[in-house]
Amino acid sequence: MREFGYRRASDVPGTVALLGSEPEARVLGGGTNLVDLMKTGVERPGLLIDVRELPLDRIEVTDDGGLRIGATVTNSDLAAHPEVRRRYPALAAAVLAGASGQLRNMATVGGNLLQRTRCGYFTDVTKACNKRTPGSGCPAVEGEHHNGAILGATEHCVAVHPSDMGVALAAFDAVVSYETAEGTGELPLADFYLAVGSTPHLETALPPGALITAVTLPPAPVAAHSRYRKVRERASYAFAIGSIAAALDVRDGVVHEVRLAFGAVASRPWRAREAERVLTGGPATAEAFAAAADAELAAAKTLPHNGYKVTLMRNLVVAMLTELTEPAEPTEPTEGAAR
Repeated sequence: MREFGYRRASDVPGTVALLGSEPEARVLGGGTNLVDLMKTGVERPGLLIDVRELPLDRIEVTDDGGLRIGATVTNSDLAAHPEVRRRYPALAAAVLAGASGQLRNMATVGGNLLQRTRCGYFTDVTKACNKRTPGSGCPAVEGEHHNGAILGATEHCVAVHPSDMGVALAAFDAVVSYETAEGTGELPLADFYLAVGSTPHLETALPPGALITAVTLPPAPVAAHSRYRKVRERASYAFAIGSIAAALDVRDGVVHEVRLAFGAVASRPWRAREAERVLTGGPATAEAFAAAADAELAAAKTLPHNGYKVTLMRNLVVAMLTELTEPAEPTEPTEGAAR
């Protein structure tokens, strides 16, 4: 591991100034991803700025009925917050599905958004990887890609984004707030992650030296009737091979509003807007749910070993939306139910 400096941040302006003056500085929240990547040599920061003591650890109801979540809120506190569980149960379930209790106690909301792919070629510095070393190639295209992306990928990168939390945030139109030396700014989550294109090493639209300060969820009454489901290769905690956040409002058998977002199928949380468009105003039936899934997945481009994800995601859409049409209230999110 490369030697690095360490500074403990005491206020946001000082942190932003330090980030702007130190190009090799990185923000340290819980360290559950960054420190692992430092150990393997993928990340080599010259300075770590510990932000855990910044006053960004509150969850507040906004004046319009949404939620503002501070960047240093831990995943455990996020999942346990009563307003999160009441207003956005899919978000609480997604966080519980994401990691063990020990990791959730350390991981932060801001760090979760910035976590990097777990693709084996990215995490192995002896292998080529366009995301780690631009222009070196993407060996996953011809190699191990059973968990590779089926939506939005290119020949330059087929890695998937690992966040569970991000999938639920995408479904509910989250907005990321940040601060730089030039002032404050906001990015809708839909614009926060960049498309792969030919530059997979450029992952977010955050300006240089930016510090994430909060994530805001706008009011969404439909989110109170939402669920999250994650499919993984083993029952213990593992990264998804497919996941879905879904919310549904059905009136007199007709879909009044629907929210859908997919995980583990693209380089970013994937908002299924085409499926939402097909469903809105139509019947709330299994046949309609399947047709909407097919419309969204028509753009899928598969490799020899990840084509199963098309069927998997189709089945998840039908199963989740069918469950949400049932009259019983969604069960309280728990670690077991989030599997």
